Amino acid sequence: MIIKLIVFISVLIILIGCFPNNNSEDQLESGNSSADKSLSTISEENDDHNLEISPIFEVASYTMIGEKGRIGFIYDDEDTRFKPNQEQKYMWHFWGEPEELEGEFKVIGKNIDTGEEVTVFETENLGGPNNGADAHIPSSMSLPSSGVWKLTAFVGGELFGTVVIECRE
Repeated sequence: MIIKLIVFISVLIILIGCFPNNNSEDQLESGNSSADKSLSTISEENDDHNLEISPIFEVASYTMIGEKGRIGFIYDDEDTRFKPNQEQKYMWHFWGEPEELEGEFKVIGKNIDTGEEVTVFETENLGGPNNGADAHIPSSMSLPSSGVWKLTAFVGGELFGTVVIECRE
């Protein structure tokens, strides 16, 4: 009888050990519970709604919008601002290491209010140094609707930088 009890308890312990425990101390200590994962996903998705228009900065004799020392394009809020469905010319400028500046250049625009995404511009490669930047490329861009737009720039398939602008009449 004692042998049967010992075998039964041993089998029970083995079976209990085989079931995953969703509330393990490791998960709680590292903050990796499923509730935490859901909240972080929601937080990441809503980060776009807290974006501010990119800063304006000066390079040589030009006014640009973007990330100073990284990426920007020549911009004037009166003459070259984005207007819905109206194509404008913009000269992009890039600062970085030579290997970062190789490959196709692509800009994806996302309307922060509606979530609409469009390919704004793409070309096979960047031009050489210009206006104090390590590379540049002229572009013609337009956006389909008014609102705050996040322009995400990729070079060689890698994220290079982001410029946030307002498109309005």
